[in-house]
Amino acid sequence: MKTLLGLSAALWLASAGSLPAGEIIPTNEVSIEVDVLATGLDHPWGVEPLPDGTLLVTERSGALRLVRDGAVSAPIAGLPQIAAVGQGGLLDVALAADFEESRIIFLSYSTRSTDGLGTAIARARLPEDATALTDVTEIFRMNRFTGVGRHFGSRIAVAPDGTLFFTIGDRGESERAQDFSDHAGAVLRINADGTIPSDNPFAPGNPDAGSGKAAELWSKGHRNPQGLDIDPRTGVLYSVEHGARGGDEVNRPQPGLNYGWPEISYGRHYSGAEIGVGTNAEGFEQPLHYWDPSIAPGGMAVYRGDMFPEWDGDLLVAALKFQLLVRLDLDDETGEVLSEERLLKGTYGRIRDVRVAPDGAVLMVTDEDNGSILRLSRAPETGD
Repeated sequence: MKTLLGLSAALWLASAGSLPAGEIIPTNEVSIEVDVLATGLDHPWGVEPLPDGTLLVTERSGALRLVRDGAVSAPIAGLPQIAAVGQGGLLDVALAADFEESRIIFLSYSTRSTDGLGTAIARARLPEDATALTDVTEIFRMNRFTGVGRHFGSRIAVAPDGTLFFTIGDRGESERAQDFSDHAGAVLRINADGTIPSDNPFAPGNPDAGSGKAAELWSKGHRNPQGLDIDPRTGVLYSVEHGARGGDEVNRPQPGLNYGWPEISYGRHYSGAEIGVGTNAEGFEQPLHYWDPSIAPGGMAVYRGDMFPEWDGDLLVAALKFQLLVRLDLDDETGEVLSEERLLKGTYGRIRDVRVAPDGAVLMVTDEDNGSILRLSRAPETGD
Protein backbone atom coordinates (compact mmCIF):
# COMPACT_ATOMS: atom_id res chain seq x y z
CA MET A 1 0.00 0.00 0.00
CA LYS A 2 1.29 3.43 -0.93
CA THR A 3 1.39 4.87 2.57
CA LEU A 4 3.25 1.92 4.14
CA LEU A 5 1.16 2.09 7.29
CA GLY A 6 2.72 0.43 10.32
CA LEU A 7 6.31 1.23 9.36
CA SER A 8 8.43 3.35 11.66
CA ALA A 9 7.97 7.06 11.00
CA ALA A 10 10.90 7.80 13.32
CA LEU A 11 13.41 6.82 10.62
CA TRP A 12 11.71 9.19 8.23
CA LEU A 13 11.69 12.06 10.66
CA ALA A 14 15.38 11.48 11.36
CA SER A 15 16.28 11.37 7.67
CA ALA A 16 14.40 14.63 7.02
CA GLY A 17 15.90 16.44 10.01
CA SER A 18 19.14 17.36 8.25
CA LEU A 19 17.47 19.04 5.25
CA PRO A 20 18.18 22.73 4.69
CA ALA A 21 15.17 25.00 5.02
CA GLY A 22 12.96 24.81 1.95
CA GLU A 23 10.49 27.22 0.38
CA ILE A 24 7.43 28.01 2.51
CA ILE A 25 4.14 28.10 0.59
CA PRO A 26 0.73 28.95 2.09
CA THR A 27 -2.29 26.79 1.21
CA ASN A 28 -5.97 27.01 2.13
CA GLU A 29 -5.54 24.84 5.22
CA VAL A 30 -1.88 24.99 6.24
CA SER A 31 1.52 26.36 5.20
CA ILE A 32 3.81 23.77 3.63
CA GLU A 33 7.57 23.59 3.26
CA VAL A 34 8.91 22.24 -0.03
CA ASP A 35 12.34 20.59 0.01
CA VAL A 36 14.21 19.25 -3.01
CA LEU A 37 15.54 15.81 -2.01
CA ALA A 38 17.34 14.99 -5.25
CA THR A 39 17.90 16.31 -8.77
CA GLY A 40 19.47 15.10 -11.99
CA LEU A 41 16.99 12.28 -12.67
CA ASP A 42 15.97 11.39 -16.22
CA HIS A 43 12.18 11.75 -16.37
CA PRO A 44 11.41 10.02 -13.06
CA TRP A 45 8.01 8.28 -13.22
CA GLY A 46 7.44 6.57 -9.88
CA VAL A 47 8.76 6.96 -6.34
CA GLU A 48 8.33 4.54 -3.44
CA PRO A 49 9.50 5.07 0.15
CA LEU A 50 11.30 2.22 1.92
CA PRO A 51 10.99 1.62 5.67
CA ASP A 52 14.50 2.96 6.43
CA GLY A 53 13.92 6.38 4.81
CA THR A 54 15.50 5.47 1.47
CA LEU A 55 13.54 6.11 -1.73
CA LEU A 56 13.21 3.87 -4.76
CA VAL A 57 12.70 5.87 -7.95
CA THR A 58 12.16 4.82 -11.56
CA GLU A 59 13.41 6.71 -14.60
CA ARG A 60 11.35 6.25 -17.74
CA SER A 61 14.52 5.70 -19.77
CA GLY A 62 15.04 2.41 -17.90
CA ALA A 63 16.92 2.94 -14.63
CA LEU A 64 15.86 2.04 -11.09
CA ARG A 65 17.78 3.98 -8.42
CA LEU A 66 17.97 4.52 -4.67
CA VAL A 67 17.98 8.00 -3.15
CA ARG A 68 19.30 8.57 0.37
CA ASP A 69 20.28 11.88 1.98
CA GLY A 70 20.24 13.58 -1.41
CA ALA A 71 22.60 11.05 -3.01
CA VAL A 72 21.36 9.19 -6.09
CA SER A 73 22.72 5.68 -6.58
CA ALA A 74 24.01 4.07 -9.72
CA PRO A 75 21.33 2.11 -11.60
CA ILE A 76 20.28 -1.10 -9.84
CA ALA A 77 21.17 -4.06 -12.07
CA GLY A 78 19.00 -7.01 -13.05
CA LEU A 79 15.92 -5.28 -14.45
CA PRO A 80 13.69 -7.07 -17.00
CA GLN A 81 13.80 -6.18 -20.70
CA ILE A 82 12.37 -2.66 -21.00
CA ALA A 83 11.39 -0.81 -24.20
CA ALA A 84 11.76 2.95 -23.63
CA VAL A 85 9.69 4.09 -26.61
CA GLY A 86 7.33 7.06 -26.78
CA GLN A 87 5.46 7.27 -23.46
CA GLY A 88 6.77 3.86 -22.45
CA GLY A 89 9.77 2.69 -20.46
CA LEU A 90 10.32 1.80 -16.82
CA LEU A 91 7.22 3.18 -15.15
CA ASP A 92 5.92 2.39 -11.66
CA VAL A 93 7.45 0.65 -8.64
CA ALA A 94 5.59 -0.70 -5.60
CA LEU A 95 6.43 -2.72 -2.50
CA ALA A 96 4.84 -6.05 -1.66
CA ALA A 97 2.49 -5.98 1.33
CA ASP A 98 5.08 -8.04 3.26
CA PHE A 99 8.13 -6.14 1.97
CA GLU A 100 9.81 -5.88 5.40
CA GLU A 101 10.08 -9.67 5.50
CA SER A 102 10.20 -10.62 1.81
CA ARG A 103 12.03 -7.65 0.19
CA ILE A 104 9.73 -8.16 -2.82
CA ILE A 105 8.99 -5.27 -5.17
CA PHE A 106 6.87 -4.96 -8.32
CA LEU A 107 7.72 -3.03 -11.48
CA SER A 108 5.51 -1.94 -14.37
CA TYR A 109 7.08 -1.22 -17.74
CA SER A 110 6.64 -1.35 -21.49
CA THR A 111 8.34 -4.20 -23.29
CA ARG A 112 8.59 -5.70 -26.77
CA SER A 113 7.28 -8.80 -28.48
CA THR A 114 7.22 -9.79 -32.12
CA ASP A 115 3.89 -7.91 -32.36
CA GLY A 116 5.19 -4.62 -31.00
CA LEU A 117 4.90 -3.00 -27.57
CA GLY A 118 2.81 -3.64 -24.48
CA THR A 119 2.62 -3.28 -20.70
CA ALA A 120 4.09 -5.91 -18.35
CA ILE A 121 4.49 -6.41 -14.60
CA ALA A 122 7.53 -8.04 -12.97
CA ARG A 123 8.17 -9.27 -9.44
CA ALA A 124 11.70 -9.14 -8.00
CA ARG A 125 13.63 -9.21 -4.75
CA LEU A 126 15.61 -6.15 -3.63
CA PRO A 127 18.55 -7.39 -1.52
CA GLU A 128 19.77 -5.34 1.42
CA ASP A 129 22.77 -4.05 -0.56
CA ALA A 130 20.38 -3.01 -3.38
CA THR A 131 23.00 -3.30 -6.12
CA ALA A 132 21.08 -5.81 -8.26
CA LEU A 133 17.60 -7.30 -8.26
CA THR A 134 17.31 -11.06 -7.83
CA ASP A 135 14.57 -13.61 -8.58
CA VAL A 136 13.20 -11.37 -11.36
CA THR A 137 10.03 -12.88 -12.84
CA GLU A 138 7.54 -11.43 -15.29
CA ILE A 139 4.14 -12.17 -13.71
CA PHE A 140 1.89 -10.41 -16.23
CA ARG A 141 2.07 -9.42 -19.89
CA MET A 142 -0.88 -7.82 -21.66
CA ASN A 143 -2.56 -10.00 -24.24
CA ARG A 144 -2.33 -7.77 -27.31
CA PHE A 145 0.81 -5.90 -28.36
CA THR A 146 0.88 -3.23 -31.10
CA GLY A 147 3.31 -0.73 -32.55
CA VAL A 148 1.67 2.24 -30.79
CA GLY A 149 3.95 3.99 -28.30
CA ARG A 150 1.43 5.65 -26.00
CA HIS A 151 -1.16 5.02 -23.25
CA PHE A 152 0.63 2.28 -21.34
CA GLY A 153 -1.11 3.23 -18.06
CA SER A 154 1.05 1.33 -15.57
CA ARG A 155 0.34 2.61 -12.07
CA ILE A 156 0.35 -0.12 -9.35
CA ALA A 157 -1.51 -0.26 -6.02
CA VAL A 158 -0.87 -3.19 -3.65
CA ALA A 159 -3.84 -4.21 -1.50
CA PRO A 160 -3.52 -5.33 2.14
CA ASP A 161 -4.30 -8.91 1.05
CA GLY A 162 -1.23 -8.83 -1.23
CA THR A 163 -3.09 -8.64 -4.54
CA LEU A 164 -1.96 -6.12 -7.16
CA PHE A 165 -4.22 -3.62 -8.85
CA PHE A 166 -2.67 -1.94 -11.88
CA THR A 167 -3.71 0.06 -14.92
CA ILE A 168 -3.28 -0.16 -18.67
CA GLY A 169 -4.37 2.59 -21.07
CA ASP A 170 -6.22 2.04 -24.32
CA ARG A 171 -2.83 2.01 -26.09
CA GLY A 172 -3.96 4.85 -28.36
CA GLU A 173 -6.71 2.70 -29.90
CA SER A 174 -9.84 3.82 -28.08
CA GLU A 175 -12.13 0.98 -29.15
CA ARG A 176 -9.99 -1.47 -27.20
CA ALA A 177 -11.28 0.04 -23.93
CA GLN A 178 -14.70 -1.51 -24.70
CA ASP A 179 -13.39 -4.97 -25.62
CA PHE A 180 -13.60 -7.16 -22.51
CA SER A 181 -11.31 -9.75 -24.06
CA ASP A 182 -8.54 -7.11 -24.25
CA HIS A 183 -6.39 -5.95 -21.31
CA ALA A 184 -6.18 -2.41 -22.73
CA GLY A 185 -8.23 0.44 -21.26
CA ALA A 186 -8.62 -1.23 -17.89
CA VAL A 187 -7.88 -1.57 -14.22
CA LEU A 188 -6.64 -5.13 -13.62
CA ARG A 189 -5.99 -7.32 -10.56
CA ILE A 190 -3.71 -10.31 -10.05
CA ASN A 191 -2.15 -12.19 -7.16
CA ALA A 192 1.46 -11.46 -6.23
CA ASP A 193 2.58 -14.53 -8.19
CA GLY A 194 0.61 -13.54 -11.30
CA THR A 195 -2.28 -15.95 -10.83
CA ILE A 196 -5.92 -14.84 -10.97
CA PRO A 197 -7.75 -14.01 -7.71
CA SER A 198 -10.83 -16.21 -7.48
CA ASP A 199 -13.05 -13.22 -6.66
CA ASN A 200 -12.15 -11.23 -9.78
CA PRO A 201 -15.38 -10.46 -11.64
CA PHE A 202 -14.47 -12.59 -14.67
CA ALA A 203 -12.38 -15.27 -12.95
CA PRO A 204 -13.22 -18.85 -13.94
CA GLY A 205 -16.22 -20.18 -12.07
CA ASN A 206 -17.83 -16.78 -11.44
CA PRO A 207 -21.27 -16.04 -12.95
CA ASP A 208 -19.94 -13.22 -15.16
CA ALA A 209 -16.99 -15.22 -16.49
CA GLY A 210 -16.96 -16.60 -19.99
CA SER A 211 -17.67 -15.11 -23.41
CA GLY A 212 -13.95 -14.42 -23.75
CA LYS A 213 -13.76 -11.84 -20.96
CA ALA A 214 -10.21 -11.56 -19.61
CA ALA A 215 -9.97 -12.96 -16.09
CA GLU A 216 -7.47 -10.31 -14.95
CA LEU A 217 -9.93 -7.46 -15.56
CA TRP A 218 -11.33 -5.47 -12.66
CA SER A 219 -13.00 -2.62 -14.59
CA LYS A 220 -13.05 -1.37 -18.19
CA GLY A 221 -13.74 1.78 -20.21
CA HIS A 222 -10.66 3.73 -19.06
CA ARG A 223 -8.66 5.91 -21.48
CA ASN A 224 -5.21 6.16 -19.89
CA PRO A 225 -5.21 5.80 -16.09
CA GLN A 226 -1.85 6.80 -14.62
CA GLY A 227 -2.96 7.25 -11.02
CA LEU A 228 -4.17 4.52 -8.66
CA ASP A 229 -4.34 4.19 -4.88
CA ILE A 230 -6.24 2.41 -2.13
CA ASP A 231 -7.53 4.30 0.89
CA PRO A 232 -5.80 2.45 3.78
CA ARG A 233 -8.67 3.27 6.14
CA THR A 234 -11.72 2.46 4.00
CA GLY A 235 -10.25 0.09 1.40
CA VAL A 236 -11.77 2.15 -1.43
CA LEU A 237 -9.84 1.99 -4.73
CA TYR A 238 -9.42 5.28 -6.63
CA SER A 239 -8.05 5.90 -10.11
CA VAL A 240 -7.34 8.98 -12.19
CA GLU A 241 -7.02 9.02 -15.97
CA HIS A 242 -6.20 11.29 -18.88
CA GLY A 243 -9.08 12.42 -21.03
CA ALA A 244 -8.67 13.75 -24.54
CA ARG A 245 -9.30 17.52 -24.85
CA GLY A 246 -10.92 17.79 -21.45
CA GLY A 247 -12.51 14.93 -19.60
CA ASP A 248 -9.72 13.87 -17.21
CA GLU A 249 -11.48 11.70 -14.61
CA VAL A 250 -11.28 10.46 -11.04
CA ASN A 251 -13.09 7.13 -10.63
CA ARG A 252 -13.76 4.54 -7.94
CA PRO A 253 -13.30 1.37 -10.02
CA GLN A 254 -15.76 -1.35 -9.06
CA PRO A 255 -15.50 -4.99 -10.15
CA GLY A 256 -16.94 -5.67 -13.59
CA LEU A 257 -18.16 -2.13 -14.25
CA ASN A 258 -17.64 -0.04 -17.38
CA TYR A 259 -16.45 3.58 -17.07
CA GLY A 260 -17.44 4.55 -20.57
CA TRP A 261 -14.45 5.49 -22.71
CA PRO A 262 -14.88 6.14 -25.64
CA GLU A 263 -18.68 5.84 -25.59
CA ILE A 264 -19.12 8.64 -23.05
CA SER A 265 -16.75 11.42 -22.01
CA TYR A 266 -16.73 14.96 -20.62
CA GLY A 267 -14.07 15.91 -23.16
CA ARG A 268 -13.77 16.22 -26.91
CA HIS A 269 -11.43 14.80 -29.50
CA TYR A 270 -8.36 16.95 -30.19
CA SER A 271 -10.05 17.88 -33.48
CA GLY A 272 -12.93 19.40 -31.51
CA ALA A 273 -15.36 16.65 -32.53
CA GLU A 274 -17.70 15.15 -29.93
CA ILE A 275 -16.78 11.84 -28.33
CA GLY A 276 -19.26 8.98 -28.42
CA VAL A 277 -22.85 9.71 -27.42
CA GLY A 278 -22.18 12.45 -24.87
CA THR A 279 -21.59 12.46 -21.12
CA ASN A 280 -24.16 9.85 -20.02
CA ALA A 281 -25.50 6.56 -21.31
CA GLU A 282 -27.06 3.47 -19.80
CA GLY A 283 -24.56 0.84 -18.71
CA PHE A 284 -21.69 3.28 -18.10
CA GLU A 285 -20.50 4.68 -14.76
CA GLN A 286 -20.10 8.37 -14.00
CA PRO A 287 -16.76 9.75 -12.70
CA LEU A 288 -16.41 10.94 -9.14
CA HIS A 289 -14.83 14.13 -10.54
CA TYR A 290 -13.66 15.43 -13.91
CA TRP A 291 -11.60 18.32 -15.29
CA ASP A 292 -12.33 20.42 -18.35
CA PRO A 293 -9.92 21.79 -19.43
CA SER A 294 -7.58 18.90 -18.76
CA ILE A 295 -4.88 19.01 -16.11
CA ALA A 296 -3.06 15.94 -17.58
CA PRO A 297 -3.06 13.91 -14.34
CA GLY A 298 -0.22 11.64 -13.30
CA GLY A 299 -0.10 9.68 -10.05
CA MET A 300 -2.47 10.05 -7.12
CA ALA A 301 -2.56 9.29 -3.41
CA VAL A 302 -5.21 9.15 -0.71
CA TYR A 303 -3.86 11.24 2.15
CA ARG A 304 -3.81 9.41 5.48
CA GLY A 305 -1.05 10.74 7.72
CA ASP A 306 -0.30 12.59 10.92
CA MET A 307 1.50 15.56 9.39
CA PHE A 308 -1.52 17.15 7.70
CA PRO A 309 -4.67 16.21 9.65
CA GLU A 310 -6.46 18.96 7.69
CA TRP A 311 -6.07 16.81 4.57
CA ASP A 312 -7.25 13.55 6.12
CA GLY A 313 -8.99 11.41 3.50
CA ASP A 314 -8.38 13.89 0.66
CA LEU A 315 -7.11 12.91 -2.77
CA LEU A 316 -3.78 14.32 -3.97
CA VAL A 317 -3.38 14.27 -7.76
CA ALA A 318 -0.18 15.07 -9.64
CA ALA A 319 -0.67 17.18 -12.77
CA LEU A 320 1.61 17.61 -15.76
CA LYS A 321 -0.09 20.26 -17.91
CA PHE A 322 -0.27 23.06 -15.33
CA GLN A 323 2.68 21.77 -13.28
CA LEU A 324 0.75 21.50 -10.03
CA LEU A 325 -0.60 19.29 -7.27
CA VAL A 326 -4.37 19.11 -6.89
CA ARG A 327 -6.03 18.45 -3.53
CA LEU A 328 -9.61 17.20 -3.71
CA ASP A 329 -11.48 17.59 -0.42
CA LEU A 330 -13.83 14.59 -0.01
CA ASP A 331 -16.93 14.45 2.15
CA ASP A 332 -16.27 12.02 5.00
CA GLU A 333 -19.75 10.49 4.76
CA THR A 334 -20.59 10.44 1.03
CA GLY A 335 -17.10 10.47 -0.51
CA GLU A 336 -18.18 13.23 -2.90
CA VAL A 337 -15.77 16.00 -3.91
CA LEU A 338 -16.53 19.16 -1.93
CA SER A 339 -13.81 21.43 -3.27
CA GLU A 340 -10.55 21.55 -5.21
CA GLU A 341 -7.32 23.31 -4.31
CA ARG A 342 -4.42 23.76 -6.75
CA LEU A 343 -0.95 23.90 -5.20
CA LEU A 344 2.53 24.79 -6.52
CA LYS A 345 1.26 25.83 -9.97
CA GLY A 346 4.16 26.35 -12.36
CA THR A 347 6.73 26.34 -9.57
CA TYR A 348 8.60 23.03 -9.82
CA GLY A 349 7.79 21.51 -13.21
CA ARG A 350 5.61 18.68 -14.51
CA ILE A 351 4.57 16.61 -11.50
CA ARG A 352 4.34 12.92 -12.44
CA ASP A 353 3.85 11.03 -9.19
CA VAL A 354 2.77 11.64 -5.60
CA ARG A 355 3.11 9.38 -2.54
CA VAL A 356 2.52 9.68 1.19
CA ALA A 357 5.62 8.84 3.28
CA PRO A 358 5.42 6.98 6.62
CA ASP A 359 5.85 10.24 8.57
CA GLY A 360 2.93 11.85 6.71
CA ALA A 361 5.05 14.03 4.42
CA VAL A 362 4.14 14.09 0.72
CA LEU A 363 6.67 12.93 -1.88
CA MET A 364 6.54 13.96 -5.55
CA VAL A 365 8.65 13.55 -8.69
CA THR A 366 8.92 15.95 -11.62
CA ASP A 367 8.90 14.49 -15.13
CA GLU A 368 11.74 16.52 -16.64
CA ASP A 369 15.13 15.98 -18.31
CA ASN A 370 16.57 17.15 -15.00
CA GLY A 371 13.88 15.62 -12.82
CA SER A 372 13.62 16.10 -9.07
CA ILE A 373 12.18 14.44 -5.99
CA LEU A 374 10.30 16.88 -3.76
CA ARG A 375 9.14 16.56 -0.16
CA LEU A 376 6.19 18.55 1.19
CA SER A 377 6.11 18.90 4.98
CA ARG A 378 4.33 21.06 7.51
CA ALA A 379 5.99 24.45 7.77
CA PRO A 380 7.23 25.45 11.24
CA GLU A 381 4.80 27.66 13.10
CA THR A 382 6.00 31.20 13.68
CA GLY A 383 5.01 33.54 16.48
CA ASP A 384 3.44 36.94 16.04
